[in-house]
Amino acid sequence: MQTITLIPGDGIGPEIVQSVKEILAAANAGISWEEINAGEMALAETGQVLPQALLDSIKKNKTALKAPVTTPVGKGFKSVNVSLRQELDLFVNLRPAKTIEGIKTRFDQVDIVLFRENTEGLYAGLEIFDERLQIADAIKRVTRKGSERIIRAAFEYARKHNRKTVTLVHKANILKKTYGLFLDIGREISNEFPDIQFNDVIIDNLCMQLVKNPEKYDVLVATNLFGDILSDLMAGLVGGLGIVAGANLGTDYAVFEAVHGSAPDIAGQNKANPTALLQSAILMLHHLGKPEIANNVENALFSTLKNQQFCTQDLGGPCGTTEFTQHIIAHLR
Repeated sequence: MQTITLIPGDGIGPEIVQSVKEILAAANAGISWEEINAGEMALAETGQVLPQALLDSIKKNKTALKAPVTTPVGKGFKSVNVSLRQELDLFVNLRPAKTIEGIKTRFDQVDIVLFRENTEGLYAGLEIFDERLQIADAIKRVTRKGSERIIRAAFEYARKHNRKTVTLVHKANILKKTYGLFLDIGREISNEFPDIQFNDVIIDNLCMQLVKNPEKYDVLVATNLFGDILSDLMAGLVGGLGIVAGANLGTDYAVFEAVHGSAPDIAGQNKANPTALLQSAILMLHHLGKPEIANNVENALFSTLKNQQFCTQDLGGPCGTTEFTQHIIAHLR
């Protein structure tokens, strides 16, 4: 058995976590869970939104699965997600977006993987406020180290997974120092991967192209803010945040997460769709070196999603969380 840190989360988090636990147990995934919370539930229990015990658990177990958490608004608490990424140096935010049979969308051949830099850019939090002049500034930090490691990670993924093209996203036509550095490093690293095609695209053009011809794109690599925006746009191409996976990866640690919100308005009503967290758990199984189990769970999920009568209400079906979970389990080999 392999011990994984499990963050049950807030709102619908505990419900979708229970669903994923049942499915992985039925698939004989060989995982035991060390449950420690973050967010509002953790604040009520420990006085901290990100308890040290949670960080210690992830550092010990190396891998975590995280349901959506809520960071209290207007109370001076830093985002749990941002804090986790910075504390554990999870510099890759991996966001796949792929068309799924049975999920009705405008496109049927989307298969894009986004590499979003996770620790710097505008989200480094370098802000200045001049009280006298009432001027606020935010510093966008782009470093050679940060750029090299996210771009190289994208190329290595492309090579490992037989992807053909890496596209670097930028705004170097306007921000010539920051995005100029990012683009220059991309061109340098592309020379190390002659088997992978490399191109670059300006962010505003890419947004237009993605809603016209998303099938043209393969692997994208972007800085933090652009990657944040693109990841949601890409999710919209394939059905929404409720069905896409997310992973935060570093040299030593990995945190796999559902990227949607905690949806407190439907918590406890057996309405939550666990697909996004299950998709993230499938990524986690591949990361743990369990590809056969990952493929079994994925095939069971996709077989279930093909039949609307097996789906949850947000996907147009009649099922609650528990029924949907049982249909997935029934489709396991």
